[in-house]
Amino acid sequence: MRHAASRHLYAYWNRLRRDRPAPQRSEIDPAAIRDILSYTFMLELDENLGFPIRLAGARINALFNHELKGSSFITLWREREAASMAVLLPRILYHACPIVARVTAAPSGHDESAFELLLLPLACDTMAQGRILGTLAGFDHPAWLGLLPVEHLTLRSLRQLPHMTRNDSASPQQDLPTARARIRQNLAVFPSGGQPVSRYGHLRVYSGGRQDALA
Repeated sequence: MRHAASRHLYAYWNRLRRDRPAPQRSEIDPAAIRDILSYTFMLELDENLGFPIRLAGARINALFNHELKGSSFITLWREREAASMAVLLPRILYHACPIVARVTAAPSGHDESAFELLLLPLACDTMAQGRILGTLAGFDHPAWLGLLPVEHLTLRSLRQLPHMTRNDSASPQQDLPTARARIRQNLAVFPSGGQPVSRYGHLRVYSGGRQDALA
């Protein structure tokens, strides 16, 4: 992860979850992440409504030049990627797999700016209560930000973050090899240079540190 906001939220999420696959939604304390709230958002796992945005920080709203709360997260993307995102988001929650991505966006007629997207699962009792916590943070401050809305988000790369226990070892709650094996049984996985890859629509997600991970 390159952006400080992504690293901050991921570290906080990791501290909360301890040896569990993911922390509970009720454990999230906005005061603990107040320094990055403007980059932070939360999604509801309601596929019928296009994964509504339950909250969005000021910098994310400024990107689209309107309040995003209640909007569909899926509609923020290009059509091809929107279909893949609709498949990916439930998998993030089902398998408690955090994802980081490189995204670009711009208003019509303007040069694209780069952003980092982080998607983290929050544990829930039922899928109806499912939530994903994330950040969308830019690496510069383009002149159009807050004045002109971007057309859509464009996905440039995507990878799954390491998902270890606090002690970087397996535990009764999270046997990592077993968890990964279960994911591979449920998803289409194919080799790429000897590295396991999961496919969501037209997206390929590589585990670990590979950066160039979108096909």
